[in-house]
Amino acid sequence: MKKIIIIIIGFALFSCQNETKKLVFEENFDGNTLNEKHWNYDLGNGCPSICGWGNNELEYYTKENAELKNGHLVITATKNDTIYQSGKIHTQQKFEFQYGTIEVRAKLPKGNGLWPAIWMLGNDINEKGWPACGEIDIMEYVGREPHTIYTSLHTPDSHGNTINSKKTVINDIEEDFHVYKTTWTKDAIEFYIDNTKVYTFSPEEKNDQTWPYNKPFYIILNLAIGGDFGGKVTDDAIFPQEFIIDYVKVYQ
Repeated sequence: MKKIIIIIIGFALFSCQNETKKLVFEENFDGNTLNEKHWNYDLGNGCPSICGWGNNELEYYTKENAELKNGHLVITATKNDTIYQSGKIHTQQKFEFQYGTIEVRAKLPKGNGLWPAIWMLGNDINEKGWPACGEIDIMEYVGREPHTIYTSLHTPDSHGNTINSKKTVINDIEEDFHVYKTTWTKDAIEFYIDNTKVYTFSPEEKNDQTWPYNKPFYIILNLAIGGDFGGKVTDDAIFPQEFIIDYVKVYQ
């Protein structure tokens, strides 16, 4: 009984917190086609400008591999003959925000070589490049490391194999939908899984090298295959696999 009361109180506190903020963006992926007033597709394999999307990834992105089904965005990783295909969408120049709370409800795929991610990049990436633009990884998962969620920050001071990262192990994380949330202020960036805080990033000295987080960012949803971080695909029999996103909400 005591445990039930604690859960109810926690849920009430969470609801009150969100009620004090304004919902500024909501995507429930209803209908049959992606709302291109909000979202862009990335297509191809990144060539010629950034082949393998900068990480030696294997996938070729298509619109068909990022489709709406039953109120969800379903990003499907497939292999056709020798070609791996998947999907990637983002809100660059359509919805960008500075400070607030973003939450995404999603269900993960399974299999070595799969790399689903919910992340954000600074809107000055075309001018400054990466990592100067900054990156916020709300959720990353790699199939070679089951049950493990990465929450990470990439900055000029620490990027690639960044030290600004936390791994959280949840034994049944692949089995159902979970809510991945990040709260971002001028002082700190906090990461949550199902409303449990798992990591806080707040460097003592905030400058262009350690804190490129004082400008708008845009949202990215994708399912990569292989690559430097995704790892080797060890069994093509896993395909197709689905990364399913129920909603995206941003509060300020």
